[in-house]
Amino acid sequence: MPMNRVCEMTGAEFPLFAFSHCRDVVAAVSKAGGFGVFGATRFTPEQLEEELAWIDEQVDGAPYGVDVLVPEVIDPAVRALVDNRSRAAAIDPSYQGFVNEVLGKYGVPPEADLRVMPERMGITPENGLALMEVAFSHPIKLIANALGIAPPAMIEEGRKRGVPVAALVGAKEHALRQAEAGVDIIVAQGTEAGGHCGEVSTLVLIPEVVRALGRAGHDIPVLAAGGIMTGGQMAGMMAAGAQGAWTGSVWLATPEAETSEAFRDKMVAARSRDTVRSKSRTGKPARQLKTAWHDAWDAEDGPGTLPMPLMGMVSEPAFARIEREAAAGNHEARELVSYFVGQGVGLVEQTRSARQVVHDFREEFLDSVSGLASTLDME
Repeated sequence: MPMNRVCEMTGAEFPLFAFSHCRDVVAAVSKAGGFGVFGATRFTPEQLEEELAWIDEQVDGAPYGVDVLVPEVIDPAVRALVDNRSRAAAIDPSYQGFVNEVLGKYGVPPEADLRVMPERMGITPENGLALMEVAFSHPIKLIANALGIAPPAMIEEGRKRGVPVAALVGAKEHALRQAEAGVDIIVAQGTEAGGHCGEVSTLVLIPEVVRALGRAGHDIPVLAAGGIMTGGQMAGMMAAGAQGAWTGSVWLATPEAETSEAFRDKMVAARSRDTVRSKSRTGKPARQLKTAWHDAWDAEDGPGTLPMPLMGMVSEPAFARIEREAAAGNHEARELVSYFVGQGVGLVEQTRSARQVVHDFREEFLDSVSGLASTLDME
């Protein structure tokens, strides 16, 4: 019997949703009784097809989902740029010079020209919709969208195929707009989260969104996201009205993740105050592990960040250079190693397998629920 409505909708055994850009994490979580959600944004449609075909073979019928980014708001400065070559050409060469200057201070050799991302890759509406089409060709049990209202095409196709559509929000007014648009699940994500996030804390956002949806007559389940790294936190959010947890950062410290050993080491050593909400990686506010890269771009005398997707076209090749140097033994470059990660990083004490993380969440969740019941003399 499903644990709650969101489990019934998605087929999840335990409502622990694991967002990851790594197929290995997604498959391991789903097979362990959680629900893996594959982040599709950094892939071309052809690459996504390969990744999802692999997941299909690995999960033995266990449910999983896909997360795409179809941004609702596009900066007017880039709206007319229709491909990655034209976007790269629109970036002033001084930005590459600034990248070389920042990285050069940490022993990373300069590159004369900006590398052009492959076509059909990057956070744009057309790329997101193309990835959505690939996702729907697989037996997914959930599709999610962030950065604005879920597009009508996604909601329509989801209903046609019986696939719930989830949307990430950072404020109650966003949740109400998504509900009115017809999404099936709201993922309320607090500012503690890694990646793109708003400014409201998870502890405030969850009950606020649950209350607002109920008062408006929307019977839509809510998943809690942002800083959730333990089963105890998950239980607390469910006590506040959520029906499960949407997690991301906790999986970055698993050996299955796409993260490097250097970054995982930095995660274990990091404090919760070592993250920063910055536009310097994607062009929109996103929380990540703070380094001198962020100090340079966010400084008053810096060049200023570019709009999405241009900023990502500058930053991603730079971080690939950093990772290569760090892996080759450049200890200075390790200081610049960074990734999207939430404030919950301070709760990461060691690396664990994805399967072990699911197991620990279950145990901590049950211990917290039974402990609370015991405290209230309700057993």
